[in-house]
Amino acid sequence: MLEHIELDGGTIAVDVSGTGPLVVLAHGMGDSRHSYRFLVPELVAAGHRVANVDIRGCGDSSTGWSGYERGDIAADLVAVVRHLGGPAVIVGQSISGGAATIAAADAPDVIAGIVELAPFTRAQSFDLGGFLRNRNQHRSGTVQLAKVMTTGSLTGWLAYLDIAVPTKPKDWTAERRRIEDALRQPERMAVLRAMTKTSPADAGARLADLRCPVLVVEGSADPDWADPVAEGRRVLADLPTGLGELAVIEGAGHYPHTETPAEVLALLLPFLRRTLAAMPIGDDRA
Repeated sequence: MLEHIELDGGTIAVDVSGTGPLVVLAHGMGDSRHSYRFLVPELVAAGHRVANVDIRGCGDSSTGWSGYERGDIAADLVAVVRHLGGPAVIVGQSISGGAATIAAADAPDVIAGIVELAPFTRAQSFDLGGFLRNRNQHRSGTVQLAKVMTTGSLTGWLAYLDIAVPTKPKDWTAERRRIEDALRQPERMAVLRAMTKTSPADAGARLADLRCPVLVVEGSADPDWADPVAEGRRVLADLPTGLGELAVIEGAGHYPHTETPAEVLALLLPFLRRTLAAMPIGDDRA
């Protein structure tokens, strides 16, 4: 059931299915809720109500928002949870991993836990040594992202995706075409460019404020970092002691939920049981 939630500045599209404890899925930049197409039916079958969100400016959500920072996306996600009747676990990938951090810090009453997939959740510093050493992944991916940021290059984004998704899902040809068609719309490409220019420093500043469980999932072949496992460890180090856990999926890139959905699900379901089992279920619509 696709809902359009009216917020100040625009509308957020949310596809809600299933019954049970609430899980909110939020994708990365340049994508849409379709990114979670392999996880949604499995989560529903496992007894969850799943709210699959098109973050602001993407998918069926409106464009023309005043900002695309992680804090902006976080406010939207909290609004979705309150609209649907939390508490919820938020699963956020890339930019939405950082947004999930801020959401949990701002709304501990309705956010029971967060899962961050390949998250940009800390202020980044340029790793010159890693950039020079890791030519096939990190260096190549960074160059393509720079093209998107500076010129809005669709060719650059598609080339980045081919690097960032080393394990292609079975429907990759059609999925890549879907993404390409969406970003041929000037307003959608403008959103992607705006997101590439945001800093994850706002999310990093809130890591110490978290009180809920955090699961960070990194792909060992993620081209966005010279050492993605080290980045995951840095996120955990900035959390309160004992709050976070790190899982690494060997061979996965920046989109583990589409590349290796079975492995992500095997990590996600136990986390959901631990964090949601004792929580009261809100408005169980769908």
